[in-house]
Amino acid sequence: MESPFRTRVKICCISSLDEAQLAIRLGADALGLVGRMPSGPGVVGDELAAQIVKSTPPPIATFMLTSETNLADIIAHQQRVGANTIQLVDAVPSETYAQLHQALPAIKVVQVIHVIDERNLDEALTAIQHGVDALLLDSGNPTLAVKELGGTGRVHNWQVSRQIVEQSSVPVFLAGGLKPENVREAIDTVQPFGLDICSGVRTNGHLDAHKLEAFMLALQ
Repeated sequence: MESPFRTRVKICCISSLDEAQLAIRLGADALGLVGRMPSGPGVVGDELAAQIVKSTPPPIATFMLTSETNLADIIAHQQRVGANTIQLVDAVPSETYAQLHQALPAIKVVQVIHVIDERNLDEALTAIQHGVDALLLDSGNPTLAVKELGGTGRVHNWQVSRQIVEQSSVPVFLAGGLKPENVREAIDTVQPFGLDICSGVRTNGHLDAHKLEAFMLALQ
């Protein structure tokens, strides 16, 4: 069934004020700012991330991607950057969501689920049950010696993602290997609330206006 809502778009790996302005100009609903990670592209320093957050007009959301899993470290990261949304790219203890909401009541919390197989459905439902505001389904592999926590450019099993969307009571973003050529299929298959894209709209690591325009056109 066609959703009556427009699919939202988060442009991730924003690495400069210019990229932020380009993404917003071409229709981004949210910007992703990547904090320190064990691997993957797009990492930006906290000071620059904070400048980008300050320059982002409402109602554009700013997602701070953090690999921190300790409550105090997550809060400290958010306070350095000032983003209005915390994106947890690694697994955290279940009580963390309630603790973050108590400490930072105005800030939304998004949990990344790295979709590998059906077991991730339980992981997603547990996060929802404990108060996460949204989920983001990505294609990392947190079981590797050097954890992959996003930015892989790989597509994961969309059938599992569809099951998570169907059972989720919170908004679900889809990430992982999205590009202008497969975005319609991704929406039709998974029916997510939003899409999250990084490498699929970049050339030599830089946000590419032509690719981003093609991506946004494919959504219509």
